[in-house]
Amino acid sequence: MTAPVYRTVALLTLCSAACGGASRPSPVPVPARLDLRPYGRLGLVTFSVENAKGSLHQFATDRFSEEILAAQPGTEVLELGSADSLVKRVGEQELGIAAAQELGKQRDVGAVFAGHLKVTNPQAGGGLAGLVSPHLDATVRLDLTVRLLSARSGATLWRSSAWATDKVGHVALVDGQLFFGAKDPKEAYGRMVNRLIELVTQDLRPTWRQP
Repeated sequence: MTAPVYRTVALLTLCSAACGGASRPSPVPVPARLDLRPYGRLGLVTFSVENAKGSLHQFATDRFSEEILAAQPGTEVLELGSADSLVKRVGEQELGIAAAQELGKQRDVGAVFAGHLKVTNPQAGGGLAGLVSPHLDATVRLDLTVRLLSARSGATLWRSSAWATDKVGHVALVDGQLFFGAKDPKEAYGRMVNRLIELVTQDLRPTWRQP
């Protein structure tokens, strides 16, 4: 091997070793798209539900609250319960401008989270008529929409929605509506609710990216 060729091969070998031994750059943090800190204490109204009764909406509300607190530690969430009476008193069909402003005055919150669950397409073995026992399973579609409203202006600051279809347990057909009455909601429909909460809260969680 001639000297020039030898030097070329040696140089390539050193470069290859250097590249192979170098560590990859560390991931860099990416802040959440929605930073909740500017709003101070936040209100959370119990999610409303359409075409269903029982504990589904309360379970989803609790999971949403847990996700907020885990995603952005230090956030204060004041769980306000149902706002049905307030909504009716201010003349709205759902939590809107007037209700959000009233909650801001009454409960000293900077913004209010409100969510709505819609249950559709229930299916069970033998058709809906077979849903006579709370121990049966049903495949349903669940749509979740969550909004963050300013308690000062009532304007919508953020909105997110998602849907999922899954088999849920411990449901019954009561007066034409599905009744979600499981003693253990996490086991009965936790998987479906967890998936929806994960999807709608993506903007609240910081992430990592490779530089």
